[in-house]
Amino acid sequence: MFEQRIAEQTGISPKQVFNTLELLATGATVPFISRYRKEATGSLDEVQVAEIRDLNHKFEELEKRRKFILESIEEQGKLTDDLKSQIEKAGELSELEDLYLPYKPKKKTRATIARSKGLEPLAKMLMAQRPFDIEAKAAEFLSKEKGVETLDDALAGARDIIAEWVNENPRVRASVRKLFLQNGMIKSGVVKAKEEEGVKYKTYFEWEEKALKSPSHRVLAMFRGEKEGFLRIKIEPGIEEALGRIDLVILKAENETTEHLQMAIDDSYKRLIAPSMENEIRSMIKEKADEAAIKVFAENLRQLLLAAPLGPKNILAIDPGFRTGCKVVVLDRQGNLKHNETIYSHPPQRETKQAINKISSLVDAYKIEAIAIGNGTAGRETENMIRRIKFKQDVMAVMVNESGASVYSASAIAREEFPEYDVTVRGAVSIGRRLMDPLAELVKIDPKSIGVGQYQHDVNQAALQQSLTDTVESCVNMVGVELNTASKELLKYVSGLGPVLAQNIIDYRKEKGAFKSRKELKKVKRFGEKAFEQSAGFLRIRNAKNPLDNTAVHPESYHIVEKMAKAMQTDITGLIRYDEVREKIKPEKFVTEEAGLPTLKDILRELEKPGRDPREDFDVFEFDQDVNSIDDLKPGMKLPGIVTNITAFGAFVDVGVHQDGLIHLSQMANAFVSDPNEYVRINEKVVVKVLDVDIERKRIQLSLKDVD
Repeated sequence: MFEQRIAEQTGISPKQVFNTLELLATGATVPFISRYRKEATGSLDEVQVAEIRDLNHKFEELEKRRKFILESIEEQGKLTDDLKSQIEKAGELSELEDLYLPYKPKKKTRATIARSKGLEPLAKMLMAQRPFDIEAKAAEFLSKEKGVETLDDALAGARDIIAEWVNENPRVRASVRKLFLQNGMIKSGVVKAKEEEGVKYKTYFEWEEKALKSPSHRVLAMFRGEKEGFLRIKIEPGIEEALGRIDLVILKAENETTEHLQMAIDDSYKRLIAPSMENEIRSMIKEKADEAAIKVFAENLRQLLLAAPLGPKNILAIDPGFRTGCKVVVLDRQGNLKHNETIYSHPPQRETKQAINKISSLVDAYKIEAIAIGNGTAGRETENMIRRIKFKQDVMAVMVNESGASVYSASAIAREEFPEYDVTVRGAVSIGRRLMDPLAELVKIDPKSIGVGQYQHDVNQAALQQSLTDTVESCVNMVGVELNTASKELLKYVSGLGPVLAQNIIDYRKEKGAFKSRKELKKVKRFGEKAFEQSAGFLRIRNAKNPLDNTAVHPESYHIVEKMAKAMQTDITGLIRYDEVREKIKPEKFVTEEAGLPTLKDILRELEKPGRDPREDFDVFEFDQDVNSIDDLKPGMKLPGIVTNITAFGAFVDVGVHQDGLIHLSQMANAFVSDPNEYVRINEKVVVKVLDVDIERKRIQLSLKDVD
């Protein structure tokens, strides 16, 4: 294991790292470790545990590469003790690859062709940099059979070999790499005759900045423009300084060999070293940009998944539309579909009166408590119609972000849930369920389709998937899952489960009925002790015989709670019900080898609010009723809005006009802002000021300044 190296890189103690790696090696999940093994890890949070896991994987891959390189060079019979020592000490992949480069099996190159013509001895003489009659010596290598017909042929071939040696010199590569890192400039220009077609990349038609200081969104934008054929990208430092650094390593004397060595150095840099270093820096800044974009995406996703739920209500959900009408569905408090139909309340088939009557009758018949309205096409128009209806009872109307609903409605999950209904019904159901519980519904959709990312299709997809999976798992396990009502999609994200055990739980429920206790999980097919250990604390059973089964207290700690109850001369229900009883408990008296103060304090907090939902309470939001389209916007207006997306350069806000506006970083506060997440969150209700409206380009500039 690599606990020492990980500790140095993270600032976490080697003991904490070692214990975390030990737990991960036994199959423990990140949520389980951070929640139930605080004594072992020193209360590391999920982010720290995941960082240890990822660094360990990185070092494992580095060691695999090191082993391969050693074996490869040894098979060639070229592994000296000194070279072996250098390879074993190399701490970075770039160091390893530099050392391996001279021994890496090569395809046909100019240098290998020159060697096949017998020119390597001449190259060695030039490289030795001792004076000799170059033309006379070169003449000895002339051979029509080998294709060396002139002195220029012989010397050019020798220089090709030297150029490869220069490229393979670890000191040269380290020095030039350092220069690229310090002074490398990323330059972008427009591809000839693509100016009009690539106008969206106009900012980058003539752009130049330090490569390593270029922010994530600019790097990804430039690389996307290059991929689409509109931009040319180049990364380079000053060529003269680069050549000067190589000269310092290679040139040892000044005589008749110098001219040829200088020619070889120039060729080596332009043809071999510079492209290689540019590729390295490209990969480096791309990886850095990917990490930043993925971090933004993951944080946005977390905030969206943890949005306040309305909770179990009778819901009427509407997926608005003009030409095709509005699809209306009715859901009961468990999210079951009870009714569906289509109404036509907007042009071209305006039947507003019939639509209003139908909505009113459905609200009365199904005792509707809330109306969910999709925020897409015709959303504001539908909301305005709903707000004109005089219902017999209080009914809240809520605009719901419908991003990804169409993806869900056409998915295998939706077809399995509603095989007899078409995509329009499924989409409306998804909108209604999102209002009840965003987390439970959004886990059914590929996170990349939810619409809160930045360049999500341009970043490393494996890294993105790992981060998004971690985020969903974190949110699901933080909130907890009701065992008897959760869908397979929600259950599969519970620590220790996965799709197979999630399906087995569903099958067991169908056959045996609702679970009465957590212990009953052990009767589920393939549900072993490890799965029980990892998952039980995150699963809830409402109205269970043992009240602890509806809390985050892990079954492995039930005996501790029983001891606490006994010491307080009450039962578990009494501990939960009476604050004054819990306040008398001194946790240090219940410390064991397995459960220390961190676990005991967690238990007491959970008993205070058993099974509490950590998400915020639902808050009804309304757009300005006088603003319905971008044409209604005027600079200076102050409007309520909802944050829909956060990027590295600002945040997007929905003010109810079918086009989100941008709050640039510079408009977030009267101070320098580096991270928008410090000022806004996804789904946060804000008041913004309209700065500028470009109707033709559909761009809205907003500000958080001076809105009080």
